Amino acid sequence: MKIRSYDVVIVGGGISGCALTYMLSRYTDVKSVAMLEKYGSLAPLNSSARANSQTLHCGDIETNYTLAKAKLVKQQANMIVHFAKQVEKNDFLYKFPKMIMAVGDEECERLEKRHIEFANDFPYMELWDADKIAEIEPAVTMKDGKRRPEKILASGCTDEYSAVNYGNMSKALISEARKSNTDIQVSLSTEVEKIRKYEDGYEVNTSQGTFYAKFVVVSAGAHSLLLANQVGHGLDMSILPMAGSFYYVPKILNGKVYTMQNDKLPFAALHGDPDLVELSKTRLGPTALVLPKLERYTGGTYLDFWKSLKLDRKVIRVFWDLMKDSTIRNYILRNFMFEVPWVRKRLFAKDAQKIIPDIKPQDLEYAKEIGGLRPQVIDKTTMQLKLGEASIVPENDNLIFNMTPSPGATTCLGNAYRDAKIICERLSIDIHQQKIVDELLGGVDIPK
Repeated sequence: MKIRSYDVVIVGGGISGCALTYMLSRYTDVKSVAMLEKYGSLAPLNSSARANSQTLHCGDIETNYTLAKAKLVKQQANMIVHFAKQVEKNDFLYKFPKMIMAVGDEECERLEKRHIEFANDFPYMELWDADKIAEIEPAVTMKDGKRRPEKILASGCTDEYSAVNYGNMSKALISEARKSNTDIQVSLSTEVEKIRKYEDGYEVNTSQGTFYAKFVVVSAGAHSLLLANQVGHGLDMSILPMAGSFYYVPKILNGKVYTMQNDKLPFAALHGDPDLVELSKTRLGPTALVLPKLERYTGGTYLDFWKSLKLDRKVIRVFWDLMKDSTIRNYILRNFMFEVPWVRKRLFAKDAQKIIPDIKPQDLEYAKEIGGLRPQVIDKTTMQLKLGEASIVPENDNLIFNMTPSPGATTCLGNAYRDAKIICERLSIDIHQQKIVDELLGGVDIPK
């Protein structure tokens, strides 16, 4: 079979791969790009609207962010807003009310301090008392027909973009990329089996034949590490796959309601969201569960998990250190129980009552096949669990391996901008950086 040659081959047709395809086609002089997707459609796994919280993370309602991180995330999130304004049909970006809600005196005090600290950089956020919260989200303020007894406070807004269907956005990115002069080849049902390095490039062997590339970017979620290991990179890393599950209730919230993050927990705090694909329902979650596989709801990938885990004393030490902390240990055990059918509704209802006090176990519906799987990386050198973004960018190879964006898909265009700069520098190809700044960044470049 004839080997097809491209400037760049991108492995993975989720939001990250689609964003990079768009970035290279519109804002660089790269002549040809091939994107290879294992399954028969774009964004089939974690980028699907059914696999994530559909949130545009802006740093305003995520209390685990420092101000510095929140400002960077806001800038990258706004790239999606600017992109949406360029397309003829925006069927992926939505406005809903959103808030962080604090419950109890201690949380309210923390939230008020945070609101003051963030006010200059997030001037659209307002501090709401119980009466104002009741106007926006009446369900969170009432219990048994009366105003809930605990003190509540919120930092929120009503006229900002807050939700994204990343599956639809992936399709829009490719549609826009095809309008350029770049040769774009999207190959679906094309599983990458091996990457081989040669003197002048890389051979990518797939189920549909062989592709040749000067540069290869792998954005295949948890499978990125396995492909990196094939060419000798990331051998000091291990993967811990974390799955998120959700519950449905009949539509009761008007927008997104986030709760205050427990600083000792490395996982997302409970929140309630409108559902972009189940319009009659409110989605609550996520729970967090370690699964011994690299993909959820597709069958298989158990062996791939063990290959990427690389279980040894260093990995065991990381697990031991996590389980020594009683807060994390209890959280992990409780979240495991959320998956047990005969007890999960009763347990989850207790947590969900922080957002909706009147919720009862019988109101909850376990959201079947909703929720994705996010790879968390274990650094075996430092013996630490690395939260957030994880990428491998070898100095002497034209390769990039992206395992998980942070936060979620929000930074897809920001990460694509970062990767495009690396690609263009190493291939000596022009990148139209000022055009990116003008069209996607509102005139202010991302700090180095």
